[in-house]
Amino acid sequence: MHVVIRSYSGQGASELVDLLGRREEDVRSVMSAVPGFVRYAAFRTAGGGTTVTVCQDKAGTDESSRRAAEWVKENVSTTVDPPTITEGSTFLQF
Repeated sequence: MHVVIRSYSGQGASELVDLLGRREEDVRSVMSAVPGFVRYAAFRTAGGGTTVTVCQDKAGTDESSRRAAEWVKENVSTTVDPPTITEGSTFLQF
């Protein structure tokens, strides 16, 4: 399994997180269609929010990041600072 964490803060982060919450079905449709998709979660942070995507492999998480960026570009009317990306292969999960 491979995990990608996208942390949004700064300009547009609060607006993005609010929109994600309001458009859950849209986000679910985009992310769950990624090949090898396993799980997605999003949570608010003090500076904005963070999303976590788990896929079968790195190709899936790369695709999820591409689709996330596309969704933000198409759906958020304000400028959003690019997320900080953390990713890696799982070595422990339960």
